[in-house]
Amino acid sequence: MRLLAVVFSLVLASASFTSPAAAQVRKATAPGPKTAVPAKAADPVQVVDLVATDDMKYSVTTITARRGSTLKIRLAAKGVIPKIAMAHNVVLLKLGTDILKLLADGAPHRATDFIPPAMNDAVIAKTAFAGPGETVQVSFTVPSKPGRYPFICTFAGHYQAGMKGILIVK
Repeated sequence: MRLLAVVFSLVLASASFTSPAAAQVRKATAPGPKTAVPAKAADPVQVVDLVATDDMKYSVTTITARRGSTLKIRLAAKGVIPKIAMAHNVVLLKLGTDILKLLADGAPHRATDFIPPAMNDAVIAKTAFAGPGETVQVSFTVPSKPGRYPFICTFAGHYQAGMKGILIVK
């Protein structure tokens, strides 16, 4: 019986040295293959807060961002006119987009935020419409081509009243 206890103790002791948990610890701490370290950590998300009121202007009209970075635009609508009559959005357009054509052709397209389906490819990013007290946002990768990209509100008459800005991509 005593011999059996000794053998049992040895088996238990030996099992603890080769347990799967011990093997995992050795594997995790063993040096592995070298991996390339990026030259620079990823850029954090740049957040820009815009406020839009019943005066049909953005609180910020110039945004600067690095090409290829991530940009989040948050638009807070403040005002008292009901959303059906006064809503705001942010639509970032590609370079060279004919804004007046986009707005004219988009006028009958309320379901697509007044963006004509035939010109969807001109839109880089857009928010939904926000009414009083609402906040909407969009996150996107900044274009890789440097330039001055227009952003506008597509609600009827807002662009013409001055609800526009520029994203400067460096």
